[in-house]
Amino acid sequence: VLPESAAALRSKDGKRALASVTVKGTTTEAEGFFPELRALVRTDKFDVVATGNIPLNGDIDATLDRDLQRAEFVSLPLALILLLLVFGSAAAALLTLGVGVIVIVAGLGATFALARSTDVSQYALNIVTLIGLGVAIDYSLFIVSRFREELARGATVEDAVGTALATAGRAILFSGITVAIGLAGMLFYPGTFLVSLGVSGSLVVAAAVLYGLTFLPALLSILGPRVGAWRLPLPRGRGGPGLWHSIATAVMRRPVLVLVPTVALIAIAASPFVQLRLATADATILPPTVESRRGYDMLVNDFPGQDQSTITVVARFPDDPLSHRAALEALRTRLAALPDVLRVDMPLSAQTTSPHITTLSVRTARTAQSDEARAIVRAVRGQTLDGGEVLVTGDTAFDVDAVDYLVDRTPIAVGFVTLTTMLALFLLLGSVVLPLKAVAMNALSVAASFGALVWIIQQGHFANILNFTPQSIEPSLPVIMFCIMFLLSRIQEEYLRTGDNTAAVASGLERSGRLITGAAAIMVGVFVAFALADVVIIKSVGLGLAIAVALDATLVRALVVPATMRLLGRANWWAPWRLGRRVRFEPASVTMDA
Repeated sequence: VLPESAAALRSKDGKRALASVTVKGTTTEAEGFFPELRALVRTDKFDVVATGNIPLNGDIDATLDRDLQRAEFVSLPLALILLLLVFGSAAAALLTLGVGVIVIVAGLGATFALARSTDVSQYALNIVTLIGLGVAIDYSLFIVSRFREELARGATVEDAVGTALATAGRAILFSGITVAIGLAGMLFYPGTFLVSLGVSGSLVVAAAVLYGLTFLPALLSILGPRVGAWRLPLPRGRGGPGLWHSIATAVMRRPVLVLVPTVALIAIAASPFVQLRLATADATILPPTVESRRGYDMLVNDFPGQDQSTITVVARFPDDPLSHRAALEALRTRLAALPDVLRVDMPLSAQTTSPHITTLSVRTARTAQSDEARAIVRAVRGQTLDGGEVLVTGDTAFDVDAVDYLVDRTPIAVGFVTLTTMLALFLLLGSVVLPLKAVAMNALSVAASFGALVWIIQQGHFANILNFTPQSIEPSLPVIMFCIMFLLSRIQEEYLRTGDNTAAVASGLERSGRLITGAAAIMVGVFVAFALADVVIIKSVGLGLAIAVALDATLVRALVVPATMRLLGRANWWAPWRLGRRVRFEPASVTMDA
């Protein structure tokens, strides 16, 4: 080791030493033999900590596995408890939960099959389980609830199954379509892990719809009235209007007085979103106790110069780079003069030069994802090189390109999801106004959850309680969270039956309020279980979705929806006469979430 380099390999307190290991082969090959390499340097005499991209990826995979096991351990018992409260029957609760587990197994199997033909994100298993468990249990919940409702009215088992499929079945079919539309928005980001998440997520949603429309009705036909067996001694509701009916009626008496402050409150919750800062993930997505994260923290805090970032500049020529020394030296001088640049290294050696390219290392004291480092990358890309071309790579360049790419593609994805969802809802509801309102309601919930996510993850509130390091938002998170939707078909049925919009809202929310509350509580429970994850990306997805569903099922569903329904009156159900008749279906009777 050269004397001038030795200081950088010794910690500031002189108690630690740094050894840099370069491995042969591709990253995949290196990840394969890294455990063997790591075992060779274990010793009882001193502490050896491995960090870097290869150890980091291995630790992320291992932590994701533990996160998935923890989430399943928490979410399944919690979902069972909530189902028992909703149904009051152990048989119905176990049946619904069992279908959810089967759907997860099918979704994971489809994801593994997908991985045999294409690259699948390391986050796919967690996201598939998160989406699939919540959606499958909710879909089964609505089918079983409608089946039991029809049996209670005196219908035969065969008629009850038929009615449940004609109403709740149609609703979950359209719900599955809207969720799949949201997930299809990820396909507009080719070359990123979002594509595999979109495909695998769509597969598990398809499995939830398929099992909900085939396997579950078959089981209900076999069980019949026994689906209500093993009843629990829970208090039954009193006759007459209930809580949801009372809330909706009170809101519709003074819709403006309720709507304005509620929307203002949601806007306040969404306001931190204006301070959103996107950045690709680094080692801080892992907890400080994980080995590669500990090594990262040691490098940054204890070793001189390791808190600096290196931006690699590639100078490409049509001929030998060594014949362009003057142009390279001029480029080096200009780069060294850029703000926040400490120095520029340009060793013209066999390691840094090929027949057509050579590299320069731009060192800065700023972190790789900082605004100052990003400014350096953009400034370097604006440089010219006599007789050659300037290219930039490295962590900061990847961060800049990844964020810019996702931001540029997002308007297309959002436009596709919004327009296609509105079309699907028009076909379901037979109204032009309601799809617009549904998208607007969804936007309120998602915006508020985005704001809360920035307030918590980026600004660091509750960081100690939730056990994470405050950091910028991973740019894929807003995309992943853009697929939550509550539908309103129960209200449509009441309006078609009574012709009274006010009665439709009150009666619709009353008849479906318990189910909406139960379904939302189950989804929130599932998502919160994933918010306990150690990997910050999974924690953020679970936390953001839990907040979005909770807000939608409370402020939006209980206050904003009745108020806007009252203000718009009969206009809620308006559609061009001929077009409305063409798409009008038999009224559905389930208000549910997608």
